[in-house]
Amino acid sequence: MKINDSIKKTASLGVGAAQTGAGKSTEKADASKPAPDNVHLSSQLKSLAGQVAGSSVFDTKKVEEIKAAIAGGQFQVNAEKVADGLMDTVKDLIQKRKA
Repeated sequence: MKINDSIKKTASLGVGAAQTGAGKSTEKADASKPAPDNVHLSSQLKSLAGQVAGSSVFDTKKVEEIKAAIAGGQFQVNAEKVADGLMDTVKDLIQKRKA
């Protein structure tokens, strides 16, 4: 039984060459023309995007304060608060798994 080495056969193919079922190149892609992007957003998505753009997901001032504290070596981690958060997460995961 002979095993075909398909990797060696395809290694010589050019980038952007279209292949048919027989493995022959039928058309070369024109690299100078970018493919057109056609994106259509629903009206619901557009309204949600407008709402999100107006609200902040996080407090940028607080983030900058934390960055400055870390850079200055003044930031201290409250291990008890971190542990409580981890425990709450584990409890939620266990409850979801049982449900």
